[in-house]
Amino acid sequence: MNQLRPILLLQALLLAIGTATSAGAADLPKVKLFTTGGTIQSRASNRDKLMEYNDGPKVTPQDLIADLPELKAVADVSYSEVSNVGSGNIDTAKLLQLAKGINEWLARPEAAGAVVTHGTATLEETAYFLDLVVKSPKPVVVVGAMHPFSSISRDGPFNLYNAVRVAASKEAIGKGVMVLLNDEIHAARDVTKNNTYRVDTFVSRDLGPIGFADSDRIVFYRNNLRKHTDQSEFDVGTLTSLPKVDIVYGYQEADRAPIDALVKGGDRGIVLDDSAASFTDAVKEGRAKGVVFVQSDRKGSGRVVLSEKVAARGVVTADNLNAQKSRVLLRLALTKTSDPKEIQRIFNEY
Repeated sequence: MNQLRPILLLQALLLAIGTATSAGAADLPKVKLFTTGGTIQSRASNRDKLMEYNDGPKVTPQDLIADLPELKAVADVSYSEVSNVGSGNIDTAKLLQLAKGINEWLARPEAAGAVVTHGTATLEETAYFLDLVVKSPKPVVVVGAMHPFSSISRDGPFNLYNAVRVAASKEAIGKGVMVLLNDEIHAARDVTKNNTYRVDTFVSRDLGPIGFADSDRIVFYRNNLRKHTDQSEFDVGTLTSLPKVDIVYGYQEADRAPIDALVKGGDRGIVLDDSAASFTDAVKEGRAKGVVFVQSDRKGSGRVVLSEKVAARGVVTADNLNAQKSRVLLRLALTKTSDPKEIQRIFNEY
């Protein structure tokens, strides 16, 4: 019996350690990773290759998680693969699948938050779409990378690590959908990609970031006061498509032909990214056919104010939303109404 005692003590100790480890894992916030692809999930043939990097097999969600053992101290991370494509290939079907998957996950009592991987070119559009249709105050963080997974100076892993930290943070509850790259936390409504190549590409031009993922803690300095997530009136739960909306760019001597073609092609809405003299009659004729026009601006910051003249033409102004985000909001607004006055109310509130 005395000989067995050390063995029994050792077994008890190992059982206690295992139980403590299991309890620790169970106590961690549960965060689900929704992957869609992009640079953060791409490989190049050489470690110093920072463009044309779709040479090797795509990085899977399992690869992303296995590459970051540090996540085990931050959250209990699961995953769902929506797609593995460049952001230019994100379409309505993928957006709706993503939104429905996130809403289903966040509705579960044990869910703490969600992280979405995405290519950077259209990341801001997906992030703002989710900001308008996610039906929970729990954190959703959209993350990408400027350097591929295979590069010497890859930024993706640290961006993803910080995104999980934010999604697991109680301080992030109620902040709406956020975008995280380069240690900065941006509101999805405000942020835009500012540079084709640099890691500090995402900026919120008018207002700046809402917080930072610093080494000691996640820190926030302001809130997004526009309606979002669980405050939003938009619900895509039963939708399988969205109204067709396109963007027309304004410049010197711009032709009205793109507007005429889009109206003829069945667009329900058109966003004007700046204006041109030839647009006036085209807009008037399009309005007569029930097409809703939103006036945005190509400069990238500042409000487009609503004047009496613009209102009389039945044109909606975009406030300080850029053209691509105006398109996102107009598509959702058109699921509710085609009245320009009511759509103007939506643009004023979101």
